[in-house]
Amino acid sequence: MTDRLVDAAELRRRTSELLAVHPPATTDRTDFLRARFDAGLAWVHYPEGLGGLGAPRSLQAVVDAELEAAGAPDNDPRRIGIGLGMAAPTILRYGTEEQKRRFLRPLWVGEEVWCQLFSEPGAGSDLAALGTRAVREGDTWVVDGQKVWTSSAHLARWAILIARTDPDVPKHAGITYFVCDMTDPGVEVRPLRQITGEAEFNEVFLTGVRIPDAHRLGEVGDGWRVAQTTLMNERVSIGGMRLPRDGGMIGPVAKTWRERPELRTHDLHQRLLGLWVEAEVARLTGERLRQQLVAGQPGPEGSGMKLAFARLNQEISGLEVELLGEEGLLYEDWTMRRPELVDFTGRDAGYRYLRAKGNSIEGGTSEVLLNIVAERVLGLPAEPRTDKDVAWKDLAR
Repeated sequence: MTDRLVDAAELRRRTSELLAVHPPATTDRTDFLRARFDAGLAWVHYPEGLGGLGAPRSLQAVVDAELEAAGAPDNDPRRIGIGLGMAAPTILRYGTEEQKRRFLRPLWVGEEVWCQLFSEPGAGSDLAALGTRAVREGDTWVVDGQKVWTSSAHLARWAILIARTDPDVPKHAGITYFVCDMTDPGVEVRPLRQITGEAEFNEVFLTGVRIPDAHRLGEVGDGWRVAQTTLMNERVSIGGMRLPRDGGMIGPVAKTWRERPELRTHDLHQRLLGLWVEAEVARLTGERLRQQLVAGQPGPEGSGMKLAFARLNQEISGLEVELLGEEGLLYEDWTMRRPELVDFTGRDAGYRYLRAKGNSIEGGTSEVLLNIVAERVLGLPAEPRTDKDVAWKDLAR
């Protein structure tokens, strides 16, 4: 199947055929999504047999528009965002054929939720300093350690995991990447209650978790390079998400401004105008970034988008609370809950304000991303690293 054969007309024909054989009104939701995947209409740019047709990535919008117009169900992407945005592109690039065929279909359909076991209590911004150990025993790896800030771990069937397999080499060199079964008896998930009152994050304790070597992604010791694919895609999925005009964090505050004229002041008006323009620039830049992805893997530009996303969310949510005055100090519900999805813009203004504080930490701290932009986009000198050639076991901790 070549790009020449799979054009917009061909995709419309295939979509019509899918809808005729599996009418959304009478077809079970999961059955429809499985059929869509098998028809190559899940990720049209993925290879045949893996949810795609090897078509240009830009043509996905053609399929999505046809299915939306027909009232077809989607795969609830916010609930399975880690699988779609991080695990899938990493599996596609580094996985074996067996791994791709085992994991990609249930991942896209939403039958299996994924989480990310990267950060640790002593390895957040300096992720390469991680200490979770994986020791090989024949065809199995035994993993012990602790991970933290794990979104959706309480729902996940699988996890993407990086662990230290060689402590005798520098920290970036001794890491290996695995797919971890979250139902293993050695996996313990504990909720981390956040400032919002929710526990969307978790800490995960790994005790004698046994991972078959068949669930390793990439070569032994090459986990840092594999993880870069995950991290670059993560930043694009957070900072470059597709939004309509007036979408995202700017939407609720703009709506309040239009509907509540009694709250307006000249100063707030000027600030809102400036932030609205910045949000629109960020939205259009995100569209351009997604178009660039058609040509290859995400680059450091995603870090810039994620930086802008965090700053704008915090400034806009702060303006919203200020605009509402005393109402902005109210909070609807502090009940402890473990949500099924991460919602940056949901609930009330107080929730949005508090939840936005995490935007400059999750997916790479703003400080780390500033370094990435400085070094990889602007070409500035790298920060000095005294630990570059020091074995991980000899690092001060």
